Amino acid sequence: MSKAQRLSLHVPAPKVRPGDTPDFSGVEIPKAGEVRRPDVAADPRDIRDLAFSVIRVLSRDGEALGPWAGTLTHDELIEGLKHMLTLRIFDARMLMAQRQGKTSFFMQCLGEEAVACAFQRALHKGDMNFPTYRQAGLLITQEYPLVSMMNQIYSNEADPIRGRQLPIMYSAKDYGFFSISGNLTTQFSQAVGWAMASAISRDTKIAVGWVGDGSTSENDFHAAMVFASTYQAPVVLNIVNNQWAISTFQGMAKGGSATFAARGHGFGLPSLRVDGNDFLAVHAVAKWAAERARRNLGPTLIEYVTYRAGGHSTSDDPAAYRPKEESDEWPLGDPILRLKEHLIKEGAWSEQRHAQTEAEIEDDVMSAQKEAEAIGTLNSGNAPSPRDMFEGVYAEMPPHLIKQRQEAGY
Repeated sequence: MSKAQRLSLHVPAPKVRPGDTPDFSGVEIPKAGEVRRPDVAADPRDIRDLAFSVIRVLSRDGEALGPWAGTLTHDELIEGLKHMLTLRIFDARMLMAQRQGKTSFFMQCLGEEAVACAFQRALHKGDMNFPTYRQAGLLITQEYPLVSMMNQIYSNEADPIRGRQLPIMYSAKDYGFFSISGNLTTQFSQAVGWAMASAISRDTKIAVGWVGDGSTSENDFHAAMVFASTYQAPVVLNIVNNQWAISTFQGMAKGGSATFAARGHGFGLPSLRVDGNDFLAVHAVAKWAAERARRNLGPTLIEYVTYRAGGHSTSDDPAAYRPKEESDEWPLGDPILRLKEHLIKEGAWSEQRHAQTEAEIEDDVMSAQKEAEAIGTLNSGNAPSPRDMFEGVYAEMPPHLIKQRQEAGY
């Protein structure tokens, strides 16, 4: 008998490391307007190709092209641009605050602003998002008070969650923003369950689940897909593929799969990929999927191709695992600059108006920051009472917690 061959494992590795030259030549990007737009009621089997392409509306010259264009007016796009600018400026101020010791932790949405800001515009009041920590744009698009977001980050006395959550783990039921969980992928299972409950109660509201590319390797991802497809739940399931988990590239989660969107095929779900840095394309796809859910046509899986321009969090140093110049080489560009250039080309915006708007938003964010910091920050001012940790857990507090609270002097 011949000698048995020794077995080995394949461990995926990124093409480039720190110090290397970034290379995105393998990223296939179709021309803007090239990908077809199927009917909302299309059979998932007839649109399998959409999981392997990238839906784009904005060309490199700033033109809106193709069948997915035209879902927003100029005024709506200007409003969307302002929301993205607000999110970016807010992030910059809070990142600086963390470096100054005013909060313990922060996570930016840098480079991904279009995904949440554009998607939210396709939802109705009462719909429920089950977000991750990088969808603050869902709140900002609804004009959620910046001061309240900052109070939560600072864990001060006016923190809406009373110090029960890590900074940026927001919760806002009235804004359709389910409490953020730091445990990966819980959002998908919860969104599907909420959507099923909405359908069982004969309501009209839909749910939206959000995860990152790394989370698709978790068990909850597949469990949620089974229930969503089996019961045709009115839910939109979003995968934000920003190329990197905390320190591992997307290949660790994707393995040999061609795309993340293609994972929906095994569950019979319509699955689409979209340019996550194209505000117009994101909104058009979100509107298509939301309408599908509202018409009882079942769930949709969407992969947003974008790029995390900053670190995973303030606890992360991306320079340790990717080239510093990589974000500059990302072929889909910056979502804010792309929308700005489109509006200027359309004659609806100008460099002067953009600079003035940036300055106004900067003033608004700084004013909100001063108001929040006057209440308190992590190491100064007024903090929530320790008594709050005992409240809001049980409808009727059990005897052992009453005893503990009394022993603590509350």
